[in-house]
Amino acid sequence: MNHHHKKHHEASKGNGVENTSSEEGMPQQEVPQEAAHTEKSEMERLRDELAAANDKYLRTCAEYQNYRKRVSKDISTARYEGTFSAIQPFLQVFDHFFMAVCAAEKSENTGSIREGLNMILTEFNKALDELGIERIDADGKDFDPALHEAISNEASDSIEEGKVSRQWSCGYKLGERLMRPARVVVSSGPAKEAKTEDQAAGN
Repeated sequence: MNHHHKKHHEASKGNGVENTSSEEGMPQQEVPQEAAHTEKSEMERLRDELAAANDKYLRTCAEYQNYRKRVSKDISTARYEGTFSAIQPFLQVFDHFFMAVCAAEKSENTGSIREGLNMILTEFNKALDELGIERIDADGKDFDPALHEAISNEASDSIEEGKVSRQWSCGYKLGERLMRPARVVVSSGPAKEAKTEDQAAGN
């Protein structure tokens, strides 16, 4: 009995050790799965953060480009308006110089004055060119209400109706913007009496 009981006890003891080893081994198999799941979650989180950072970077770049365009446009507009405002007060001065040159050319005793005025006129024209100011000369051209201001009409036998017969002052443009129209006299063609005589002769 004692011998049988001893064997049974050893067998039971052996079975107990084996069961314990089996139970302890089960968590060891689950640990790698949990680690893999944690690692996968961490990589997904990092991927999301990277995507968010990249999106923020792209939006920042786009905003910066738009900012540069706005600044460039504002600078261009400010320069344009500054040029327009700066030159406008000098237009009448230019007209006076131009008329003085024309008057001096009719005199034989004012050679030095004429030379000096011509020099000033040349320098003034150069300054206007550098600022991008375009002069509008309308003399002898078709009347254009977009560029010319008619201050009167006059009959003319040599200049056809609708053309500029005389220009009182030239006009100016800055780019496509009209600073001042050319002030002109427009031909109305031959005088009415002459037209009546021509019509009578034709009949």
